[in-house]
Amino acid sequence: MAAERLALGGFDVEVFDAMPSAGRKFLLAGKSGMNLTHAENLESFLGRFGHASPSLERALKLFPPAAIRDWAQGLGVETFVGSSGRVFPTDMKAAPLLRAWLHRLRQSGVRFFMRHRWLGFSQYRTYRFQTADGEIEKEAAIAVLALGGASWARLGSDGRWFDYFDRSQITLHPFKPSNCGFECKWSEHFSSKFSGSPLTKVGLQIRTVKEHDEYRIGQFVVSEHGVEGSLIYAFSADIRDLIERDGKATIELDLTPDRSEERILSELNSGRGARSWSSFLRSKLSLHPVHIGLLYEALEKDQMQDVEVLASTIKRLPLILDRARPIDEAISSAGGLCFSELDSDLMMKHFPSVYCAGEMLDWEAPTGGYLLSACLATGYLAGEAGCAFLQNSFAGMMNEGQDV
Repeated sequence: MAAERLALGGFDVEVFDAMPSAGRKFLLAGKSGMNLTHAENLESFLGRFGHASPSLERALKLFPPAAIRDWAQGLGVETFVGSSGRVFPTDMKAAPLLRAWLHRLRQSGVRFFMRHRWLGFSQYRTYRFQTADGEIEKEAAIAVLALGGASWARLGSDGRWFDYFDRSQITLHPFKPSNCGFECKWSEHFSSKFSGSPLTKVGLQIRTVKEHDEYRIGQFVVSEHGVEGSLIYAFSADIRDLIERDGKATIELDLTPDRSEERILSELNSGRGARSWSSFLRSKLSLHPVHIGLLYEALEKDQMQDVEVLASTIKRLPLILDRARPIDEAISSAGGLCFSELDSDLMMKHFPSVYCAGEMLDWEAPTGGYLLSACLATGYLAGEAGCAFLQNSFAGMMNEGQDV
């Protein structure tokens, strides 16, 4: 996106990428349906980025969700708004959009250099790259660094740039997994029987480190090691913060969000006859085997016979999460380059004429189009600011009679 804005400004643009082909994480994001952005009102949209919302506001307003849809349409890709407010290409695919974009960039004169890994600066406005033929240096009037976060290293986001900036005494926050799964101690029986089982409509309540009670209905999946899926991802920052503070996080599951505890208690007191508890709970409360398995994980046998304890647990089943899954499994990462190191144009204060964009910056957001939106918007701002910087620099040189 930064390259596109700079090329539209009439400048020669070169893109260096460590990977053999461009947009690998973009393509992965579209594997299960290309979620470009979100169609909710802009005020709500801006609030999805937590502590970084004020720092990202300028970029997100400069290139908001509506502009992303117009941009896609300009590439010949129509979009639609799903029932959840998420915005998708009509064919749900990332590859056609990426192909059209790369073609347009090349047509505008942008040159791509693949298998070029950035190694740092050798001197002012001179950049070092590792290539298959050895190390090279390139000079540029400005640079936009979009070095990625630390999830999905095989796609290029390996966070190796972090140490270089750390040695340069640039303020950074350590990378942490975001939109990730969490581990909990299942019994061997439960894990072997229910690993991979979805819970399609459950409520999740959590008391955050700020002592706020948050509740949401959604779905997630029981994994071999714990839990993962959209409902867990929505609370991943809160869960991670609790684990950092307390060494664990307790969430409460509502297995029947459409039934009150009083109604459940009434159903349980109606008598199960000769049926087993499992059969009774399936027929009377529409609980699935994985729900019943969770109850047996949480309760002792005698507690399962106590209808008041059982009814309470069906509505508030405690689940203790011990740690996040490894960062390389996470959809995204928190941490990275602090915004205090950048001016309002995303230019580095320590390295004038160097801009930064994308997941290398210290922000996080839930899934739903927010991650890609902020990557595109920060690239847009960096490109626009870079154009203005170059135009002002060249105007000054011309006024002084220098060759441009």
